[in-house]
This record gives sequence, structure tokens and C-alpha cells, in this order.
Amino acid sequence: MIIILNRDIKAEHKLNITNWLEDKGFKVKEIVGEEETVLGAVGAVAVDPRSVELLEGVKSVIPISKPYKLASRELKKEDTVITVGNVKIGGPRVAVVAGPCAVESKEQIMAAAEAVYNAGAVILRGGAFKPRTSPYAFQGHGEKGLKWLKAAGEKYDMPVATEIVSPSHIDIMREYVDIYQIGARNMQNFELLKAVGELGKPVILKRGLSAKIEEWLMAAEYLLAHGTDNVILCERGIRTFESYTRNTLDISAIPIIKKLSHLPIITDPSHGTGLRGKVHPMALAAVAAGTDGLMIEVHPKPEEALSDGPQSLYPEQFDKLMKDIEALSPVISKEIERPLRQGFAVHRLSTENMTRADKTEGKLRVAYQGEPGAYSENAAGRHFGEQPLEFVPSKSFEAVFDSVLTGSSDYGVIPVENALTGSIHECFDLFLRYPDINIVGEKQIRIRHNLIALPGADISKIKKVYSHPQGLMQCERFLDGLDVERIPYYDTAGSCSLVAQKNSSEIAAIAGVHAASYYGLEILKEGIETNPSNFTRFFIIARCEHPEPEQVDKATVVFSVPDKKGSLVSVLQVMNENGLNMKKLESRPIHGKPWEYMFYSDIELPARDDFLSEGINQLKKVCEDFRLLGIYKAGI
Repeated sequence: MIIILNRDIKAEHKLNITNWLEDKGFKVKEIVGEEETVLGAVGAVAVDPRSVELLEGVKSVIPISKPYKLASRELKKEDTVITVGNVKIGGPRVAVVAGPCAVESKEQIMAAAEAVYNAGAVILRGGAFKPRTSPYAFQGHGEKGLKWLKAAGEKYDMPVATEIVSPSHIDIMREYVDIYQIGARNMQNFELLKAVGELGKPVILKRGLSAKIEEWLMAAEYLLAHGTDNVILCERGIRTFESYTRNTLDISAIPIIKKLSHLPIITDPSHGTGLRGKVHPMALAAVAAGTDGLMIEVHPKPEEALSDGPQSLYPEQFDKLMKDIEALSPVISKEIERPLRQGFAVHRLSTENMTRADKTEGKLRVAYQGEPGAYSENAAGRHFGEQPLEFVPSKSFEAVFDSVLTGSSDYGVIPVENALTGSIHECFDLFLRYPDINIVGEKQIRIRHNLIALPGADISKIKKVYSHPQGLMQCERFLDGLDVERIPYYDTAGSCSLVAQKNSSEIAAIAGVHAASYYGLEILKEGIETNPSNFTRFFIIARCEHPEPEQVDKATVVFSVPDKKGSLVSVLQVMNENGLNMKKLESRPIHGKPWEYMFYSDIELPARDDFLSEGINQLKKVCEDFRLLGIYKAGI
């Protein structure tokens, strides 16, 4: 049964409820959701739900109708996201597990690890104990193979996953394994499921060769009931009458599991087809169907593989597949998982919220789009004040997000809106592709454009002016008074760099004073922007959790509403009832869904502690999709 607790329940009352249930013979799991906290009570025990509802702190009791209780979506409405090291599986991401079927040698697994790491895989797989149909086939190197696998994972900063075939192997494997895999042949080996579940570690549970979906979920229930909360289901094909492929990959199982269970599901098209040429299209089909990840067999030399060579990809094939997955994922509002790599820490917010240790470790790395001297660099310097900084110039806005996501930079600074030309849509859209990136700060700066050229240049002899397209547009009136060719360039500061490189007194750039100083150029004319009320708003982005409500006064959200009359009015009504002042509302097309739209909104937050638990949850109920991009202190 599901016991929904009162929001303001006292700790002692929660403990009393738990003890009461356990005394009756139930196993109890607490689940803290975005909207409510519940206790899941499972066991072969008959008890009148009304007796539970009488306990102090209980809001209501709901029976679970499914035979699988802990795995059921009835118990937990939100998707479970499993964290293994720096990797997250589940939610709005596609995590890729890759490596050879079997660990054959130290050299082989190192070569495979390097290949899949460079292509973008986040978890390394490889079998040390191999259950094979033939007793004469290669059975794996056992503990020696585990050592090689672990060494390869540590070298390339990837958690490792490997199959366990017997409870007797637990003590051997404990030291080396991050994720245990239960193979298809052992899906209903209940003693193995119990023993692995008691370890409390993440488990990949493959679907049995002829298992129904309910039987698969019941096997997951064994793992959950015996101690682990981190079960990853893996669709790997089922045995049918078809003989053109090794198995029949059941893509339909993905949306079915999504409806029935909160557990993440990944897909193994390598075993699902058994043919190298079919892995690529079926992997993309699984992504399109909503899979949370893929398990792909990759071998440096598949023709020499000791097991499953015909279904293993060559490294170059895997690299191509990863690029296609990255291109497809945004269409279904997902992003390929790219975790922080070893040696980088996730920082929080701004300098005032950092620990003393953070401040003394060294400079913060801050990424921005453009060349040194860019307005974004200026905004970063103003936001972080006296904090020692190392700036990371980046070629594109996407590169800024990548730098922050992978940990190469602690923060990023991106322009999102100009007072004259409006929103920079590319930057807003990138938040949908990077679900682990949050807005943690805001800075507004005055944009004062200048005509910049080589020292000693004569303004009357300038023939070409380079700048970002918005810079050219914002100085249109001034440029109309000159007989010059206007040439768009990717960045204002970059245009100064170009002027310095070309070393010609007949060309000039439009940029800020910092860029002129950095490249040793001269300002021919200050303040040439058409409208002096020219401000740009920048977001400070980081890979971190949202701050506590009392530290913030503004939020940015993105949402979509059902295509029916009054949907947007319902959202506005919720905001009004919760005292939320909308500062901005703008519609944007949803990529991959023609004529469907999402809305970006900036919200001024009330001075209330319950905003996140009440206002946001109410908005989610009236929206089709809702995402909080960040809560932060409004910048000036």
C-alpha cells in the first residue's frame, strides 16, 4: 500500500508509522517526491487500510493494484534517476554503456575503453564471467578480467558494469564492480536476485529470453524488496519464431515500461538483433521510443572477438552512432549524458555562497562565447567581482554549455536578451538540450559600442566595418553616415582580433572598450549605438542544484500546455493565486513538433518559503511539460 504523509508531518510521527508497519510485517520504503512524501509498505500481510489512516501524520492510504509494488508507477509518480559515480541514468538524458562482450586481455579492454570513451560513452561494460550455451565456449577470465576491467574504467573515468552469474561470485566482484548485471538467462534466478539486491548497489536487469513484461518487473521487485533502490531495466530482445535476427528487439516495451514503472529502462540492440549492421538503426529506434540509455557491444577487432563478434561494432561505427544519437535526442526533448570528468568539482552559485576551501583552491574557470575582451567576459568579471578567475573563450554558445557540462569550466556566461533586439533564442533553446545545466545568477550590463581601428587610423578612410550582426544593427544610424561596407562577424571582440591581425588602417570593428584595450587598438568614436538604452542581460550557468529559496528572488521556467481552450489562462491563474509576478512570457517552436509551442517565462518570486513546494507543483499540474531552468538572485 501507499501511505501519503501530511506535508508538515513531524519526524516522530513518521517514525511511529514506520515502526507500526514493520511490526505488522511490512517492509517499508520512504519515497520523497516533488509533490509529496509517501511510504511504500509491501508484504504478504492483511491489514485494514482504515487502521493506517488513523495514525497521526497520515493523509491517505492507497492500495497498490499491481503485483509488483516497489517497481510500480503507482508507488512513485516521478521517474527514478540513478546516479553511478558522475553518471546519471534516467530522466531527460540518454546514457550509453559500451564495451566488448567479454574482457579478453588487458590490452583489448584498454583499447576498447579508449575508443568508447572518446566517442562519448559514460559506462564501460565487459564480461569477466560469461554464461555460454556451449560448455566449450570461452567463459571469461574471472577475477583477472575484473582487475583489467576496473583498471580500464579508472583510467578513463568510467564506472564499470559486468555480469554476475552466481551468488558465490559476490565476494570476488565486490571490490571491482560499480554496476552488477543480471543476464537474460538469470532473470528468474531468484536466489541470485535476492543476494544481489542485498548489496544495495545499482543493477542492470536484462529481460529474459521469453519473459513477459510483468514477469520482468516481478524480477525487478525481488531486487527492490531485498535492498537495492537502483534497478535499471534492460530490453535485450526476446526469442520469437523469426530467424533473420538473433532475437526480436521489443521496442514497444520501452513506452510500456515507462507507463507501468518509475524505473529507468535501457536498450541493448547488440543482443536484440545479433547483427552488426542492425545495431545502428535499432539503437536510433530505441532512442526515438524514449529509452533512457543504450548498451552497445564495441570491440577493437570484432573479427577476432572470443564472443559475440558478429554483433560488435567497430570503434568508427560506434563513433558514428554516438553522433547520430546526439543529433536525434533533442527531437524527443532528451540530451545525451555527458558527465563531469575526473578532477573537476561542481561549484555552487556565486562567490558569496562558496566555502572557504573553494575560494582558496585557485581560480574559478568561467567560459563565455567569443574572444578575449567580449562583453560576456566583462559581464563575468562584474558578476564574480574580486574572485580570482580564469576565463575560457569559446567559439559558440553550445561550446559554453559543453564546457560547463563536462566540468572543463565551473561556470558559463551567456547572453539571453538585449533591451533593443530582444531574446537570443539559441541560448534559451540550449537549456532544453542540457537538462543538467541550471541558471544560478544574472547580470545586466550597458552595451556601449565603439568604432575601433589601428592606432593612427583616419575615420574618413575606413572602408569596411566588422562586428557581430547585432552590433552592426545597433549602430545602424551611425553607420548610415559613413560610406563603409558592413561585414557580419561571429563576435564583437573577435572582430577586433581580426582588425589587429589584418593590420590595415582601412578596416574597423564595432566592440567594447575592453576589446580595444586587449588588442592594442584605438577607439575612433565612442558611444556609436543608435539607442543609449542598450543593455544586455546575461545568465550565469552551472552544473549544480538549485539554491535554497531564501537566497533567491527570481526564477526562469519553460513550459508547454495542452492544445485546448483556456490552457494558458490556467497557468496564469496559478501564478496569480500564488503571488507570482510574471516579468517575461515568450513563445518558441518545439523542435521536431511543427506548430507546437513552448513558453519561456521569468517570474519574480514572493518572499515565501513554500514557493517550490506549492507554486511549482501547482504549475506542473496544469502544464503538459514544465521545467525549472533556474532560481537565482536578480542581477543589475
